[in-house]
Amino acid sequence: MPFSVNGILCALVPLLLWRAEQRVEACSCAPVHPQQAFCNADVVIRAKVVGEKEVDSGNDIYGNPIKRIQYEVKQIKMFKGPSQDIEAVFTAPVSAVCGVTLDASGKKEYLISGKAESGGRMHVTLCDYIMPWDSLSATQKKSLSQRYQMGCDCKIVRCPSLPCEISAPEECLWTDLMIEKQVYGRQANHYACVKRADGSCSWYRGVAPPKKEFLDTEDP
Repeated sequence: MPFSVNGILCALVPLLLWRAEQRVEACSCAPVHPQQAFCNADVVIRAKVVGEKEVDSGNDIYGNPIKRIQYEVKQIKMFKGPSQDIEAVFTAPVSAVCGVTLDASGKKEYLISGKAESGGRMHVTLCDYIMPWDSLSATQKKSLSQRYQMGCDCKIVRCPSLPCEISAPEECLWTDLMIEKQVYGRQANHYACVKRADGSCSWYRGVAPPKKEFLDTEDP
């Protein structure tokens, strides 16, 4: 049976356009160390989600309503953000456009980081660092109060492949993915990148905040 080249092309074009549209709509986020996520965020809170509803948030350029999910939250503690408590967290309605799904039963506590909005509100995406509170390590919980903030002048650089190295003294090399084959390994769960007295940055692990004359004594 003969095939028509034009017919094949006509069949392929819609398929390629559909695949391209899929790629545009997909949500893609590069891995971020918890400290870097903290430093990048406007707001970081510990909270329970106690309600959920879909709301309109204006219209797009064609006049169609923009839908968002509004989570009502009960803030337990604010680690970073405005003086006003956060009462509502907004996100896109589906994961394809980076929407976040949270348990709204009020039984689970979350660490939520994201962008500040006015009136005690914030917006979050799948690219923000959002984790069940109970899944955080003791070091991560402690670091939220002081240590991560101390390292916001440092830069955590992900090692994409071996060998890899830092390019500036204020960088810390994040090797979890290469060495442990997981994004959130030992460095993410137990270390903070902190500035030293000489202006350079280095990984630090410990319960107490680093001393003023901190020198790195334990490599990750």
